[in-house]
Amino acid sequence: MKIISTIVGCVLFVLFFGFALKNAQVVDLHVFLNYEIRGPLVLMLLGFFVAGASLGVLALTPTVFRHRREATRQKTTIAALQTVGVSPNVQPQPDGVSTQP
Repeated sequence: MKIISTIVGCVLFVLFFGFALKNAQVVDLHVFLNYEIRGPLVLMLLGFFVAGASLGVLALTPTVFRHRREATRQKTTIAALQTVGVSPNVQPQPDGVSTQP
């Protein structure tokens, strides 16, 4: 499995390196207030990809923390129920059945 991942990594490196060589021309990026950024196309693409990935991770951060907090709360509840001694073999009675004589 390690050999396959190494081969895939090498193939991806060669593809991205070839992409970078083909897109080395200088481009102008016009932003607000008449600012202009000049640089190679491949670096512009890489910069925007990294910025988008970072924003995606930041957008998911509250959800991840919420899920972690909920999982911790559920683990605490399970541990509390196990210390009380709730027997998992006791079946609940149906609603219409009374156990009193």
